[in-house]
Amino acid sequence: MHAPPPPDTGPEVVAGPPHEPYGRLFARFLRFGFHAWGGPVAQIDMLRKELVEDERWVGRSHFNRVLAVYQVLPGPEATELCVYFGTIARGRGGGVLAGLGFVLPGFVLMLALSWLYITYGIAPAFDAAFRGAQAAVVALIVRAVHRIGTHTMTDRWLWAIAGVSGIVSLLGVHFAITLALAGVAYVLVRRGHHAIAIALGIVVLAGVLGVAYVTDQGAAPSMAGAAEAGARTAASVPALFWSGLRAGLLTFGGAYTVIPFLQHDAVMARAWMTNAEFLDGLAMSGILPAPLIIFATFIGYFAGGLAGAVVITFAIFAPAFGFTLVGHELIERIVEHPGIRHFLYGVTAGVVGLIAATTMGLFRAAITGWPAGLIFLLVLVLLYRWPVKASVPIAVVGAAVLGALLMGR
Repeated sequence: MHAPPPPDTGPEVVAGPPHEPYGRLFARFLRFGFHAWGGPVAQIDMLRKELVEDERWVGRSHFNRVLAVYQVLPGPEATELCVYFGTIARGRGGGVLAGLGFVLPGFVLMLALSWLYITYGIAPAFDAAFRGAQAAVVALIVRAVHRIGTHTMTDRWLWAIAGVSGIVSLLGVHFAITLALAGVAYVLVRRGHHAIAIALGIVVLAGVLGVAYVTDQGAAPSMAGAAEAGARTAASVPALFWSGLRAGLLTFGGAYTVIPFLQHDAVMARAWMTNAEFLDGLAMSGILPAPLIIFATFIGYFAGGLAGAVVITFAIFAPAFGFTLVGHELIERIVEHPGIRHFLYGVTAGVVGLIAATTMGLFRAAITGWPAGLIFLLVLVLLYRWPVKASVPIAVVGAAVLGALLMGR
């Protein structure tokens, strides 16, 4: 989730959306897609500036309420906002066209990069650049964990849930169990059952530690995955569809939260790729005008060719389209229910813990020497000291150049 928008000031004059032809509506959001640099905050600001501040499709307070709903729901908020604006302009058909227009440039560009990557590999001259970009991606994820945490962890209970979730994830518990328990724990806390919530956390930790001891797994099983040892497998189209759909339904709190779910399937469970290759896909998505989760296209192409790329991309964006097309007003009423809202807050805290655990494995894969460590630290400092919308692509490109200089032979 992102920082709340600034408070509304001044009178609101709402003109309403123009009744544009479908082609013009699609072209408008296609233009947004080509300018979608810098991550979700920059993308949302771009939509707010043109459609709310300049053209006044909706009032500022209404926009803030809509954005708040999408920050609670899973999926990339900028894509969901495009579907929403297209829907209020021209109905469900307009919503589909607006969402497709926004996603299409990033999809085509990522598909082209994926083809180049698979067809020609990484030339020796670019290997060091990619290793530098991998270090930058890990820094981006670390910064995202902190940013998401500070925006969503509004009390000590959510921090505790995130911590326990990270620990049990490192111990090998399936993320579905972790997130369900995280949501239940926070509902208990909000209803005043603090002792029961604490007991639940203790029982879960004790049970997981007991299983780890009995089975001699140790306290931190490998995060590498079978592909690291050469046991790579191809993916079926149904498997890619399910992986993308599940990830799309679990991206609470921002696009970076999709990383542990796709990493679990692509690297850990199904061995479609190694952690290093997974990081390469993330690095490429960081320099494209697109929602970050477009790196799913890379995973799909890598594991299942063109059909795999199309299927996993469709599946991962399906929830972002579906929630609005099915009925935004109904969903808005549902998420305002205290029990559901608190459950989702607990799930979001659990996701933050999962990202932190996943980052440890990605860190070990990317930071393999002092040059990569130096790039990681420099990018991390840049992201904290220069939090502007262009910092993400600049950080990735700059790290690639620095990697070529420091690690090239």
